[in-house]
Amino acid sequence: MTDIRELTIGVLGGTGPQGRGLALRWAMAGLNVVIGSRDVARAETTAAELREAAGVAHVTGRANEDCARAADVVLVAVPWEGHAKTIEPLREALAGKIVIDCVNPLGFDQRGPYALPIEEGSAAQQAEALLPDSRVTAAFHHVSAVLLGDPSVTEVDTDVLVLGDDREATDLVRALADAIPGVRGIYGGRLRNAAQVEALTANLIAVNRRYKAHAGLRITDV
Repeated sequence: MTDIRELTIGVLGGTGPQGRGLALRWAMAGLNVVIGSRDVARAETTAAELREAAGVAHVTGRANEDCARAADVVLVAVPWEGHAKTIEPLREALAGKIVIDCVNPLGFDQRGPYALPIEEGSAAQQAEALLPDSRVTAAFHHVSAVLLGDPSVTEVDTDVLVLGDDREATDLVRALADAIPGVRGIYGGRLRNAAQVEALTANLIAVNRRYKAHAGLRITDV
């Protein structure tokens, strides 16, 4: 398997909490990171802030298409509402690349969060349909953006379920999870099983609201 230290990791939606938090942790682990955004100025500002927070020089900010072209592996961490319109124009730029989808299609009402029905089955399967030439995986749905974004938190106590149909791709994404202290990447099945993983985020939000926590998941006996 390719050494992740040789790769450049692109983060579409890197100016948002989840993308920014994961970008910070990968930068702290010594990986080259490119922040992608529709707004280049926001991407560059976020990259500068992450360079300072991580004490590194290897974080840059670019427009989404430039980010997709520059990266070897690309994380999609955009709001569900912008999921399709963000990645569909990037089909050619993302061809042949590993794409990690961490988008959770959730709705919110007075009773709390709930999973939204998705025509393709899940956000990850929508990405697979829109990016037929990419190696689409699903991961990082349940990691607290608050903990990721706080450099004083030295270890993030959670497992990351990694789903996909390409063994080499899921192994590489598991290695990216392992690069974050305290995190462990666990193979979680085929991409067709991503819907229940995405939906489980609604339950975790409910747990965290009730217990005022930043809980994640741990898989036992593995």
